[in-house]
Amino acid sequence: MSKKAVHFGAGNIGRGFVAQFLHASGYEVVFADVNDELIGLLQSQPSYEVHEVGEDSRTTVVDGYRAVNSRSDEEALVAEIATADVVTTAVGARILPFVAPVIARGLAARDAALPPLTVIACENAINATDSLAEAVRQADPAENAVFANCAIDRIVPEQPAGSLDVTIESFSEWVVESGPFSDHRPEIQGVSWVPDLEPFIERKLFTVNTAHAAAAYHGFARGLGSIRESLADEAVHAEVRAALAETKALLVAKHELDADEQQAYIEKNLVRISNPHLPDTTERVGRNPLRKLSRHERFVGPAAQLAERGLPADALVRAVRAALDFDVADDAESVELQALLRSGLPADELAQTLTGIEAGHPLSAALVEAVSSKHPA
Repeated sequence: MSKKAVHFGAGNIGRGFVAQFLHASGYEVVFADVNDELIGLLQSQPSYEVHEVGEDSRTTVVDGYRAVNSRSDEEALVAEIATADVVTTAVGARILPFVAPVIARGLAARDAALPPLTVIACENAINATDSLAEAVRQADPAENAVFANCAIDRIVPEQPAGSLDVTIESFSEWVVESGPFSDHRPEIQGVSWVPDLEPFIERKLFTVNTAHAAAAYHGFARGLGSIRESLADEAVHAEVRAALAETKALLVAKHELDADEQQAYIEKNLVRISNPHLPDTTERVGRNPLRKLSRHERFVGPAAQLAERGLPADALVRAVRAALDFDVADDAESVELQALLRSGLPADELAQTLTGIEAGHPLSAALVEAVSSKHPA
């Protein structure tokens, strides 16, 4: 019997990373998305190409998929989930609560004789699958599923509109926790199964995502248009390295990573995000600043842990300060951020609202000062 995977989110990372791996592993992929145009393209085109660029350039073809509009054809999607082997997501962590109800409905419709459904949320957030599981269980406490957290890492730059083809870097990492599986795990090409996911999640989030966002916000503040230009700028490059030196100190202390290996990982990733074959803009990478400034994200997350350990986090706080300058009219979170900065809220209240760091925390004073420098109140 053929294997089937339902994948929420038919965007670039969904098509170019998750679905590519599922297809290579022998799964029939059923895309679910609310974008009418994208679903229409998938339904009308029998295949698309994934162009991997970098050290190991190649092109692969993804075909044999189907697509369902999750907004207008929910009943069809419920039926697909009810008979699937795997459900994955690449929709953004904030969208997970909105896909949970339909997953719950699919589980409720599932034949009890079928093995548990594997659910993996492939989002740039810590323990995203746990959040999805909680939302699903609110709708269906008796769900028959195995929820596994993961860490994903692959750079996908902005793509030209109107095409299903995706250009993506050749490097990829998909690490999934093995603990939730009592017996068999799904066979997915390219997945590494590990007993403890936290070191991998934090190494990736606090290195790759911290570097990318720091380059974007410092570069944007200096009027630089691309990530490559930003890292070529001496001042921005120094800020990015300073932030990564701080996250390295945390990762080595907390997870006992080898310092030399972590430095090599830093150097590799600075090359990755400067890849000339993957031109990316400071505006695109800096989008959604409210999420990126939140409590457990790429700046405040490591900075808070460093402060709790009595270690410096000055460069990470400067990255927070640079993010406050991110002002892009067509990014909803940027507009909301700038409105908050103009709202007249006291700096201490605003700092807590933006970062989730409460008064009295060892990082609080530095964040209040950073906010005050942008918005004295």
